[in-house]
Amino acid sequence: MNVILIVEVEGLADKTTFEKHLKKEGFTPIPDEEFAYEGNTTTHMFSTRTFILEVVEKGLKKSGFESCRIIFQVGENPMEAYLFDHEKDTFEQVAV
Repeated sequence: MNVILIVEVEGLADKTTFEKHLKKEGFTPIPDEEFAYEGNTTTHMFSTRTFILEVVEKGLKKSGFESCRIIFQVGENPMEAYLFDHEKDTFEQVAV
């Protein structure tokens, strides 16, 4: 299944490190789109969701950032949106 990932990040200290991490984990930049990536998955939705959240979180922490929201779609499933909560140190799902 195809995966589309859109990242809305503020205060990203090192975009190169962030994108290098995403690429290493299988997400390639979508040409002519800022902070938009695509990839593929063969796992169940729950596993894919967990993987995406962990990959983006790790990339952000390596790079330094102020705030981040992500939205992604796996196959034909509806978009899911998440906001990074610094107090909980993790992504929390928000209504789309």
